[in-house]
Amino acid sequence: MGSKVRIAADSTCDLTEDLLKQYDICRIPLCIIMGEESFYDGEEVTPDQIYAWAEANRTTPKTAAVNPEKTLEILRPFMEAGEEIVFFGISSEMSTTCNVVRLIREEEQYPGLHVVDSRNLSTGIGLQVLRAAEMAAAGCSAEEIVGAIEADRKKVCASFVVDTLTYLARGGRCGSATALLANTLKLHPLIAVKDGVMQVEKKYRGGLGTALRRYREDLKEALLSADRRRVFITHSGCDEELIRQTYEELKALEHFEEILITRAGGVVSSHCGPGTLGILFYTADEDYDKGGRTC
Repeated sequence: MGSKVRIAADSTCDLTEDLLKQYDICRIPLCIIMGEESFYDGEEVTPDQIYAWAEANRTTPKTAAVNPEKTLEILRPFMEAGEEIVFFGISSEMSTTCNVVRLIREEEQYPGLHVVDSRNLSTGIGLQVLRAAEMAAAGCSAEEIVGAIEADRKKVCASFVVDTLTYLARGGRCGSATALLANTLKLHPLIAVKDGVMQVEKKYRGGLGTALRRYREDLKEALLSADRRRVFITHSGCDEELIRQTYEELKALEHFEEILITRAGGVVSSHCGPGTLGILFYTADEDYDKGGRTC
């Protein structure tokens, strides 16, 4: 194998094109199924197109794991160059994507393809991917990267406030009666990722702006003790003022070196619908607070 370590991730990492380019990260799309047609997430369909289709058809798209042929097509040039590849996939509790890539490793007999089950979604994956990319740039081996990232997976704090339960109900992830009641009472669930699955931790009552304000207040203590390197604000198409308010409150903490704003891709958008916003970060890590993990 060559000495270069290539970092790859599926499209649910929700990293911007600029971040993918800056950190030299390869992205592999999941599939969005709308009626009888399948589209590659982020390449052939946008979240706004998904919303328009969902509203017109009164249902939500289905999502599917990465396509084996498409994945191999994307990874093959790196394999032919003898690079080691560390691939990050959405939680195996939510998708078979990681297993698809493991099968490719076996069928191609390429032990240099390493698979990391992020046990997360959205920029809960993205946080891990950026750390891995920093380690790769610092000269760490694939084994060192995988070991370090897996050791810290439980330090990722990923949560979202959902504006409406309509999309989750249409996708079968909550009952239609529950969704109707929540929407009528203006309840906004706080959904957190724990042990690789999504669960409702609490419900905020009132308008979305009020819910997000209370959400930020509830997170403040955790944010002030978080890893300082970066924090993500990830949304599925929120009002710009609500995003700005969240950014300004995080900035006012004077804690984070970097506050990144990303828009969720097709997978998260298909399931959560518009108006979802989350704050995602790592809990404190002494090695990173000191300027980065050494290999």
